[in-house]
Amino acid sequence: MPLTSRRLRAALLATASVTLVAATLPAPEPLGIGDRLFPHLGNPGYDVLAYDISLTYKGSNTKPLDAVTTIDARTTAPLDRINLDFARGAVRSVEVNGLAAEFATAGEDLVVDAPVPLPDGTPVRITVRHTSDPTGDKANGGWVPTADGLAMANQADAAHRVFPGNDHPADKAYFTFRVTAPKQFTVVAGGLPAGQRHHADTTTWTYRTEHPMATELAQVSIGRSAVLHRTGPRGLPVRDVVPAADREKLEPWLKKTPAQLAWMENQVGPYPFETYGLLVADTETGFELETQTLSLFERSLFTGSGYPEWYVDSVMVHELAHQWFGDSVSPRSWSDLWLNEGHATWYEARYAEEHAKKPLERRMREAYARSDTWRAAGGPPARPDVPTPDHKISLFRPVVYDGSALILYALREEIGEAAFDRLERTWVRAHRDGSATTQQFTTLASTIAGRDLTAFFDGWLYGKKTPPMPGHPEWRTDAPRDAAAVRSPARAPKPE
Repeated sequence: MPLTSRRLRAALLATASVTLVAATLPAPEPLGIGDRLFPHLGNPGYDVLAYDISLTYKGSNTKPLDAVTTIDARTTAPLDRINLDFARGAVRSVEVNGLAAEFATAGEDLVVDAPVPLPDGTPVRITVRHTSDPTGDKANGGWVPTADGLAMANQADAAHRVFPGNDHPADKAYFTFRVTAPKQFTVVAGGLPAGQRHHADTTTWTYRTEHPMATELAQVSIGRSAVLHRTGPRGLPVRDVVPAADREKLEPWLKKTPAQLAWMENQVGPYPFETYGLLVADTETGFELETQTLSLFERSLFTGSGYPEWYVDSVMVHELAHQWFGDSVSPRSWSDLWLNEGHATWYEARYAEEHAKKPLERRMREAYARSDTWRAAGGPPARPDVPTPDHKISLFRPVVYDGSALILYALREEIGEAAFDRLERTWVRAHRDGSATTQQFTTLASTIAGRDLTAFFDGWLYGKKTPPMPGHPEWRTDAPRDAAAVRSPARAPKPE
């Protein structure tokens, strides 16, 4: 039902001065938590504890899915209205703590009128019955149609194109997915299986996460898929989801994952989640994505002829490294993105050095030469330029990939390998299952180094020009080129 203030309804019964009363009430408006890059993303006044998302897929990836999203939250301020991020779906009804609630849309927000005022610290359950629409502008993410179904690609601000919620990595929560699909389809989601229910012609699949997750990392795969199982380090269940016809063709790649997991654990410590695996989707997105516990990859990355083996291996490690950097430790704001992509690129490059004899120093020297151009085109690593409104993925520019891995190289040169190793291990352990800031990283680095690194980080993170490289005074940056000539890679740079 459309939103009408309770106060307005009461006033209509008490007085004929309808116009005057209505004029004093604020109209529904989109809110946000003040993220510099996505001002209307996230919502103030509550903390989401858990999502329970039910989806009904009817066999077509061009038709809306019926959905029910239940959000368990706790208020962090008194609320009369609750803003949820939601777009690209029809809302049928909303309940708040079991009571019917009125609602309206404002921008990309679903604005819910609480049936009764909600004091600070109040548990609240919001149930939204809606559709989840896989059609629309695919360039900005959400559902991704595949050759045989659907998958999700919600980074950076696209989860609210699939389900209503608090769509910002600062507010992580536990997830339950309940997906009903025709029997010929296999459904897999982030987390671990929690049962199946068989009906006449459909099956309902349930999955639950054992760790909190940012909305942008949610994953649901629906398709004619094979699910392949193997064991990783310390008995970790490894689960891959691939087009059924490609299981043998993809096996040479999939069997690499346990050893890659062991390598990453040797760098930074135990894998932080309950399972891992690859979701290989028959679709063209132009990127791979670190969805939590089930990273999304394009089929063509593995089956095409354009990429050498070492490069594909390094991309696999890039998304795996994100499970620590970006997933387990999520960015508090999107300006902290360099911590995600810089670290994933750093371990990708180190893996290529150790396993394919691709020298890290050469790659970093080449990145140093281009760094001023990248900064001119996209802003400094920890203060990136705002993405273009019609192409939000433009946030993922070279400066947050190799340009940010370059900072980690400089830091290791500055404080030494032993201190750098302690920093990496301490960072992922101290902030596991949380969201963290650039300031927290730099403070921890100073503590471990035993000296104030403020001046070092100010130049490397926020400077328009790249500072001198510690230990390599001979390195030089190239003159900045036209910003329009700098391509924003959606995956690691292609090999030359």
